[in-house]
Amino acid sequence: MKTIALLLMTLVLAGCGKKPEQTAVPPTPVRVQAATVGPATPPISTNGIVAIKGEMKLSFKVGGVIKTLRVREGQEVKKGERLAEIELTEVNAQVEQARQLANKAQRDVERGERLYNDQVISLEQLQDLRTQASVAQAQLHGAEFNRGYAVITAPGDGVILRKLAEERELVPAAQTVLIMGTRDRGYVVRAALSDREVVQLKLGDPAEIRMDAYPDQSIAGSLAEIAGASDSRSGMFPIEVRFDSLPVSLASGLVAKLNLHSAASRERQLTYVPIGAVVEGNGDRASVYVVDGDRARRRNVRVAFIAPDAVALDDGVKPGERVVTDGALYLQDDERIEIVTEGKSVVGSLDVGPAPDKG
Repeated sequence: MKTIALLLMTLVLAGCGKKPEQTAVPPTPVRVQAATVGPATPPISTNGIVAIKGEMKLSFKVGGVIKTLRVREGQEVKKGERLAEIELTEVNAQVEQARQLANKAQRDVERGERLYNDQVISLEQLQDLRTQASVAQAQLHGAEFNRGYAVITAPGDGVILRKLAEERELVPAAQTVLIMGTRDRGYVVRAALSDREVVQLKLGDPAEIRMDAYPDQSIAGSLAEIAGASDSRSGMFPIEVRFDSLPVSLASGLVAKLNLHSAASRERQLTYVPIGAVVEGNGDRASVYVVDGDRARRRNVRVAFIAPDAVALDDGVKPGERVVTDGALYLQDDERIEIVTEGKSVVGSLDVGPAPDKG
């Protein structure tokens, strides 16, 4: 009887000593991206306006009432085309008055020469008459010149950017009536920088141009002009960035965003990782998860600066290493991962539920 009780007790203890089988934790789905290289200093960012390089302000040499204004904004024009003219009644009267005065002065000279030959007047008096005739002739030339600029003609092939007056409107001399752009000189982006920014740049520095009209495109450009003095009203230094190529259709007035890269930023390069790859930042210290086979290894990094769409690292990650982006916030060091494509759900993305239980 004692033998049977001992056997039962042994079986019970053996059963209590067995451990339940553990369920294996599936790998965490993540997306990854390779680290890249970039400039060692952040780009100089500013906003600007796209403009035609060859903008010209067209006006009348003399004031008057606009008789005809044949163009509209956005209209293509050809070189020599008549764009606008003023009423010539008053201008023609001035020309005729000057012509009559010049003719009278010439007759006075002819009469004076006869009187001088008869020794009636002195040589000095004759010279005065000749001077008056020269002055009257110059006034006639000036009046005729002004009449020639009572008409605005296109100085070249281009487009009318703005129309600042209308027909029958009275405009003074030299007031801008039309602004025309000649496309043969291309487009530029006009912007302004502070003194601390402009001293870092030099002509030819590369620029990245983005426009709200084409949000998905980045266009390469280069710094073409830097003002030698600041604007007296704003204290900023005007600059111009030209387009290296024109893959899109442009129009004067488009808003552009510039990222300028100075020569100093290109002397040394840093490693760039996506902003979503950086976790638990504290000052210039942070962490990323680097892909090692089917594992995510946590690695400490030092942040140099944050760019618009990436983080520049002083150390911790080498260019080409793959780092976890989507799903990084839910990882632990040395955790198994599954790299997925864009079409699949990832923990932490907007299209999935809560993070899985890691047991």
